[in-house]
Amino acid sequence: MEQDEIQLCGALEALLFAAGYPVSYERLAEVMETDVESVRAAAARLCDSCAKSGRGIQLIDFGDSCQLCTKEEHINRIRALLSVKRGGNLSRASLEVLAIIAYHQPVTKSYIEQIRGIDSTYAVNNLTDKQLIEVCGRLDAPGRPALYRTNENFLRLFGLSSIVDLPPIEVFGVPDTTEAIADEAGKDTPDAAPTSAMDDIGDTQ
Repeated sequence: MEQDEIQLCGALEALLFAAGYPVSYERLAEVMETDVESVRAAAARLCDSCAKSGRGIQLIDFGDSCQLCTKEEHINRIRALLSVKRGGNLSRASLEVLAIIAYHQPVTKSYIEQIRGIDSTYAVNNLTDKQLIEVCGRLDAPGRPALYRTNENFLRLFGLSSIVDLPPIEVFGVPDTTEAIADEAGKDTPDAAPTSAMDDIGDTQ
C-alpha cells in the first residue's frame, strides 16, 4: 500500500472513531479533501484490515455512509465494562415485531398482528420511539395504513451492512404460512418471521 493510501486510511479511521456514528461518504470526502471513490476505496481497505488483523473494531458500510463499530465477539466484555444490562429495555414482544419487520419489510401493523395473533401497537410504537424502525410510506389500500421498515440504527445494532446480511429465514425452521396469511392489498405473504433471530438482544418486559 502506498504512503498516500496509508494516510487516507488513517485519516478515515480517525474521523469515524471520533464521530461515533455513520458518516456519509460525501461528507468524508469533503473533510478529507478528496473524492468519494477514494474514500470508498479507503473504507474497503480499512474494513479488510480490521477483519484480518484481529482488531476489536470493524467498519460497517451502510451504502451511502459508514461507521466504526466494535466486533460482536467482544460484546460481553463491553457490557461488563459499561455496566450495560443484557437486552436493555426491549421486551420479547418488541423483539418479535422487530424480527417480523426485518424479514418482511415494508409491512403494516395489521400484517404484524396477523402473524403474531395479538395487538402490536405498543411494540411498534416502542420500536419507533427507539428509532429502530421508521415509516417509509403508505399501503395503497383502504385507510392507507403506514408501512414500516428497519433503519440504519437497526443495522448498526446488529452489526449488519444491509438487510441482505440477515441469516436466511430457513435456518430457524419457520413453517410456511404463505397460504394462511394475506395482507391488506390481497397479496400472499412470505413465511412468518422467527423470534429467535433477535433473542440474544434481551427478553425484559
